[in-house]
Amino acid sequence: MIRVVIADDQALVRAGVRMLLQAAGEMEVCGEAVDGAQAVQQAELLRPDVLLMDLRMPRMDGLEATRRILGSWPGARIVILTTFAEDENVYAALRAGAIGFLVKDDEPERMVDAVRRAAAGEPLLAPSVLRRVVERALAAEEQAAVQVPAGLTDRELEVLALVGVGLSNAEIADALHVGVTTVKTHVSTAMDKLGLRNRTQAAVVAHRIGLVDAEFRPVANPPRGGSRSHPSG
Repeated sequence: MIRVVIADDQALVRAGVRMLLQAAGEMEVCGEAVDGAQAVQQAELLRPDVLLMDLRMPRMDGLEATRRILGSWPGARIVILTTFAEDENVYAALRAGAIGFLVKDDEPERMVDAVRRAAAGEPLLAPSVLRRVVERALAAEEQAAVQVPAGLTDRELEVLALVGVGLSNAEIADALHVGVTTVKTHVSTAMDKLGLRNRTQAAVVAHRIGLVDAEFRPVANPPRGGSRSHPSG
């Protein structure tokens, strides 16, 4: 059973999401929050598998709640709910460690699929959205030479590059002709070695160390221990 907390200040939204998820059969809404402060409390108390977090709430917004939850519980899987895909706070929340986001007018089936994927640690970002997130993250950094981490294996670098272009575990498995479980292991190990919380952060690192080019294509045979610099704007 996948345990979910819904954080949204609108009672009708919470009720609709609850009905949708519980109808899926394998999901339980174990808690609800009307603002970010309650979301933080629910996360600490219930430790759900997935938190659905509205961004615009009173008292404490979803961005601040996301930062606080991930600050004390880095393994939390938070999916951002928003009305506008271009909301600046979406990108801030993803950089803070949220696993992905959903627009509230998405198809109901996408909500259910998103919760399943989040519970399994899968990314919830379309490649076009990931591109914008990565570009914003790189533009916010100063120009600097970044070394390819020597502790990663060749296969881990290859998998990290494909994470960087926005492929899911299943898509990476198809591309490399290996099993999905093998891909999950490589992704998890690479992220642990790099101290990363989620795949969005992994994608940014893949770009920073030169595994992916400016056109979002994997770079063949990046030099181990080498470095590259990227423009700040």
